[in-house]
Amino acid sequence: MTLAAFLALATVQLMAAISPGPAVLMTARTGVTQGLRMGIWMAAGIGAGAVFWAVCALFGLAVLFKVAPALLTVLKIAGGAYLVWIAYQMWRHAPEPLSTGATDARLPQSGPAALWKGITTQLANPKPVVFFGAVFAGMVPPDTALWIKGALLGVVFSTDFLWNVLVARLFSFDRSRAAYLSLKTLIDRSFGGILAALGLKVALT
Repeated sequence: MTLAAFLALATVQLMAAISPGPAVLMTARTGVTQGLRMGIWMAAGIGAGAVFWAVCALFGLAVLFKVAPALLTVLKIAGGAYLVWIAYQMWRHAPEPLSTGATDARLPQSGPAALWKGITTQLANPKPVVFFGAVFAGMVPPDTALWIKGALLGVVFSTDFLWNVLVARLFSFDRSRAAYLSLKTLIDRSFGGILAALGLKVALT
């Protein structure tokens, strides 16, 4: 793989990382409800989940789905259902006062719990499955050296992690928090509605 091809793939990965989706929504909500620290843990989980799908793509995910396309369908339905369930919880509890991880069992109670929440959110999201299985894997030549693949995995983690840390930071500011508090019900239900729409979209397409 040439340097130009590597940089092109890194750019495409960055665009995929910053595109709106369940991961960004969860990071934004974590930042505004629990602050930057928990948002960083969440971002690390999202980055780890992205690396998992990238590893699968580099070692035959696309081939597996071609051989057994029903697996992709099952994954889409299961992932979409999980996202809709999260959306329902957000909608249902939108009118309630703002909680923190220490007072609300629905929110991650620790850094590792937020990390795991980020991982499961990313694993339940079929968007990275399609991206890594079709686009990412297709841009990596079969004879690519193992160390270059390792560098690509580093790019995958860092782009997803850093972007979501930025999102968490923006939503953790006092001004952002104050705006959220004044419109909590509307914002939570808007986030929930968008997340439900994304879940239904990935499950049905």
